[in-house]
Amino acid sequence: METPRWFTEAIGHQPEHHTVESGGATITYRVWGRPDAPLVVLVHGGAAHAGWWDHVGPHLAADHRVAALDLSGHGDSSWRDAYGLTTFAAEVMAVADAESVRRPAIVGHSMGGFVALTAAREYGARLAGVCAIDSPVRQPSPEARAWQAENRRLPGNKIYPTRDDALARFRTIPADDAGPPYVRRHIAATSVREVEGGWTWKFDPQVFFSARMEPEEIAAATCPVALVRGERGLATSDITATVAERLGGAAPVTVIPDAGHHVMIDQPVALIAAMQTLLGQWQLLRRLAAVPEDEPPRGV
Repeated sequence: METPRWFTEAIGHQPEHHTVESGGATITYRVWGRPDAPLVVLVHGGAAHAGWWDHVGPHLAADHRVAALDLSGHGDSSWRDAYGLTTFAAEVMAVADAESVRRPAIVGHSMGGFVALTAAREYGARLAGVCAIDSPVRQPSPEARAWQAENRRLPGNKIYPTRDDALARFRTIPADDAGPPYVRRHIAATSVREVEGGWTWKFDPQVFFSARMEPEEIAAATCPVALVRGERGLATSDITATVAERLGGAAPVTVIPDAGHHVMIDQPVALIAAMQTLLGQWQLLRRLAAVPEDEPPRGV
């Protein structure tokens, strides 16, 4: 399949790279767009990293300052002894505070959507809006609850002898071979790091203990909240209906046709269009409400 121009131009749009401290961890992030533009922070899913947004972020940068972070335990950020959604949400806000005095919008995929919904609960008055993309909020199984209660540790990532060996084993969770191969190749290539003895993945396996959210953890927010799900994704219609109800029934749901859980891989152009529309609507709402864009964020 020929690599299209929209993708090559996005990947060729090199971001700025920065770090910020949050709760004793160094958080790395990349940024596209003008410093004076409204800010949107993109949050990856569990075991992923900021590079999953490399082909998306530049297409939002015409009208926004776009930041994509590596949550702790992911990418090039520090690892912690333990992880949690409130910790991740604080990391997102640390990036937002470092980049802008304006109220940021937060968009998260999968576990990143749980982080975004947590931020809406904890920091709603400081946010322009929040969007969760195919984030399956649901009750964990009894086995998962028992495993977490016992504070078990998962084994470390496998080490492969060569970079090519590691890349050949790249799989999404859940496994899905849909989506353009050029997107998958880029994400795989940015998902590995060299260690003693070979190459391995750029995430701490212990993050999986924080990769879930239960309906009881959702609360109505004081900022706009929207939901996006893949037609074949994990956030099924009954799950999104439950989330919308917990949010007060005012959360619009957008379905991306022929997309599985990893919407930015399966249908990136459709996702970009949906995000551009949503961010534009939130900007319009702020103008109609006559809230100054440069008004300093309020306290929590």
